[in-house]
Amino acid sequence: MTKSYLLSLLICALLVFGAWEIPANSPEFPEITMSSDTAFGSGNFGAWETDGFGAPVYRYTCNQLTESRAVTRVNPDWISPTNHMHQIGNDRLVAVVSNYGYVQVRQDEGSPKFLNDFDPASGMYGGGIGFLTDGEISFSTMFPGNAESYDRYFGTGYYRKEVSGHGYTANQVIFAPFGDDPLVISQVTIRNHNSSPSRIKWIEYWDNHTYQFSNRSFLQSILSSGMGTCPEIRRAFANKFSHDVKELDNSSGIIDHTTFEGFTEEEEKSWARIQYILNTVAKEALGGKIEFPVDEAKLEDEDLPSTFLVSLDDRATGWSTNSETFFGEGGIDSPDGLNANMNTLGNELESGDALMIERTINLEPGEEKTLYFAYGYQEEGTDLDQLLSKYKSGLEDQLSTTVHAWQKNRISFTVEDESWVDRELLWHNYYLRSNLTYDDFFKNKILSQGHVYQYVIGFQGAARDPMQHALPFIYSEPEIVKEIIRYSCKEVMEDGSIPYGIVGSGVIMPAAYLPSDTELWLLWLASEYVLATRDAAFLEEQITTYPIYKEGLPQRSIQEILNVCYGHLVNTTGTGKHGLMRLSNGDWNDGAVMGFVPGDQVEEVRIHGESVLNASFTSYVLDLYGTFLEYMGEEDRAAASKSVAEGQKMAVREQWAGQWFKRQWLNDSLGWIGGDVMWLEPQPWAIIGGASTEEQTKVLVNSMNKYMRDPSPIGAMLHSESIEAMPVPAGTLTNGGVWPSINGTLIWALANVDKSLGWDEWKKNTLAYHAEAYPDIWYGIWSGPDAYNSTLSDLPGHTYVSPENSDKEVLSGINWTDFPVMNMHPHAWPLYDVVKLFGLEFTSDGFQINPSFPKNYNFDSPLISLKKEGNSLGGKYNPVKPGEWKIIVQGMDISEYKSLTINGVAAVLNVNGKGELIIQGSSTMDSPLKWELIK
Repeated sequence: MTKSYLLSLLICALLVFGAWEIPANSPEFPEITMSSDTAFGSGNFGAWETDGFGAPVYRYTCNQLTESRAVTRVNPDWISPTNHMHQIGNDRLVAVVSNYGYVQVRQDEGSPKFLNDFDPASGMYGGGIGFLTDGEISFSTMFPGNAESYDRYFGTGYYRKEVSGHGYTANQVIFAPFGDDPLVISQVTIRNHNSSPSRIKWIEYWDNHTYQFSNRSFLQSILSSGMGTCPEIRRAFANKFSHDVKELDNSSGIIDHTTFEGFTEEEEKSWARIQYILNTVAKEALGGKIEFPVDEAKLEDEDLPSTFLVSLDDRATGWSTNSETFFGEGGIDSPDGLNANMNTLGNELESGDALMIERTINLEPGEEKTLYFAYGYQEEGTDLDQLLSKYKSGLEDQLSTTVHAWQKNRISFTVEDESWVDRELLWHNYYLRSNLTYDDFFKNKILSQGHVYQYVIGFQGAARDPMQHALPFIYSEPEIVKEIIRYSCKEVMEDGSIPYGIVGSGVIMPAAYLPSDTELWLLWLASEYVLATRDAAFLEEQITTYPIYKEGLPQRSIQEILNVCYGHLVNTTGTGKHGLMRLSNGDWNDGAVMGFVPGDQVEEVRIHGESVLNASFTSYVLDLYGTFLEYMGEEDRAAASKSVAEGQKMAVREQWAGQWFKRQWLNDSLGWIGGDVMWLEPQPWAIIGGASTEEQTKVLVNSMNKYMRDPSPIGAMLHSESIEAMPVPAGTLTNGGVWPSINGTLIWALANVDKSLGWDEWKKNTLAYHAEAYPDIWYGIWSGPDAYNSTLSDLPGHTYVSPENSDKEVLSGINWTDFPVMNMHPHAWPLYDVVKLFGLEFTSDGFQINPSFPKNYNFDSPLISLKKEGNSLGGKYNPVKPGEWKIIVQGMDISEYKSLTINGVAAVLNVNGKGELIIQGSSTMDSPLKWELIK
């Protein structure tokens, strides 16, 4: 940090001033109304409120400079200890916004990266920062900004900063327009509260150094002494690009074209040494050297996109890229160049270090004006003028259109007396979808896990994660599901296996982990997608699998690729001596073998180990896959898949340990794991897949309640007690931590047994419950990590800090606190589990559902809906293919109902021998199947 910036952080405090009325001709702002309905789950960093568009917004009121609760123990190489982040984005890019006011835009084409870096020590301040001056006074939207008040709002699709001082207000809203365009808009309304006219200058600032999430840099920081920290190496790479900045036509803005200057001979030799280390002494730990099977596969983007900054509503009055000259000795608090003519800053050539635009306006007393800027990148082959023309008209409505769009096409669930529930679901839907980016190696959209995996370590993985993130979109946005299936199919190897993760652009990440469950996720997602939507035609699409661009590779249909994955699962992964699916050196749990099993026995375990988790998971997925094959008319394949599922179900049933199911078999010398300590992962699947008998299920649910659910206010713990052999501390990660992804299956299983237990666990896993239980932890209020510490930890409710840092305030290495938000698991699973609260399972000719619930409710999605209100219970089904469908309604006392209508026509109450109501009706392209029961 610069000295002046650091000093300002230490001495400034936040003052709260009242709001001023906005004239009728101003663009809509997300004005805030407070209500008790939305306040639940706010924590101690602000409050959940509702904006003028009807969407949830978190009003962040914490002063991170003075409040001790704002400090997080982190490795400062990665992040500031008081940096709290929110996500904005659209279908093309993601922007990470900070409570300090700056914004960093993530772009994935070529390789995942920030287009604009934040490194105050080097004079880089992210972007989305504005500076206001009237020639005598000044303030900025970089917190605290030399201002008298500074209000922040983390909105559904936007970040709003309202900064006031010296008789002026700047209301800056930054948002990514809903859709697929590669830009963000900065909307700035400036008001003059003084008694005399003012001539105001506004300077819009965006840094122009990339920060690539380079796995090469990560490996260099670990394996090559003297190269520096990973962030230092990544920033050194950014400096290998030269800049050529041009003014756009009509003085509307500027665009930067870069050229990669290449690696030095010594750098090439250094990388060759690292590749040698990876392939020899580090091979067992890291998986081997990095391979580049085609020229298109790269670790970094050496052909950066052109970035632009444009004034949308009027000509710019000046521009510069010389940030060093602009900031000068005054730094970001009081830039030397603030009152200079921007086009004459210094005499040197434009450096390309930043993109800055100057706008000058005149304001009468009480008058306000709104300025609009666009920052983004030009995709190859696109017309920039055509892109920008979309946003130069109707500027006042762009924000409103975006926020309202985020409230459509989603899973909603309104529950009597608990309106916070649907607020959270809308928020989850926003966070999950706004995490979409585009991978131009695979030519598909991707839903990365995010979190430390993407933003710190620099990889997209594990491969199962995008697939589980896509599950809720089956019910709301089927095009997203198809994108993820295409992406995942392209990852498939010739033998049907799927690699652990991807780094850079299309490079398979070498990994010691060889998970044995990955194919199951693809079979599950594709099967449920087709059965739910009836979009069988999608399976005919032709895909070229990895490495995609190699000459001579055949195209295969998606259906054929699924068959190959099934073959790899059944024939290559296969089963062990107890008939259970084999473990390899890990399943979902990377710590099930690596770091847990003695090193000299890992290979034997890889060959002989068996996973009760995989087996119970397989019993469900291959039964579903069999149902899918029945729907496709492939009876023989369906019977074979269902036979494997049945065999796994029986094999799991044999591993009952008295109160729960065992976890895994390792080998003859190490034997069974999970007989004396309960591991949660296989237990829900044993219920869901039908392995657990009725009596076993009763005991198992009681055990999970007693040992895992009851001690934890934020969802079940992974183990009934900590395990000494685990390489991480008690109560963290895979040693008894709390995992939303695993608890997602637990909610499903509990709801199948006892709806009230499933609903209770659903609520305990929400952000709101975490905020209520641990209000002084900022992450877990509006987003969170993939795992929280449980009550077995010394720091419950927090997330993982590496063991070597246990007694340190300033951390080293990698800790989950270094980027503790924007993991998609805690956003995806609450959405998907709403469906599973009602026991929804698709059949070859329809679905079965249990619509009972203790309160009135309305579950709605574009695909399927349920509503219980008073004496009425009804629903709809809207698949993409018209047809005749059979709905089996379970768990209801049908004798309480007097009448049934199907598509508006009275129908007979047809109850089978199990007491289930059978509804048969048709949907068309224009009208869903609708049904309603009346008491």
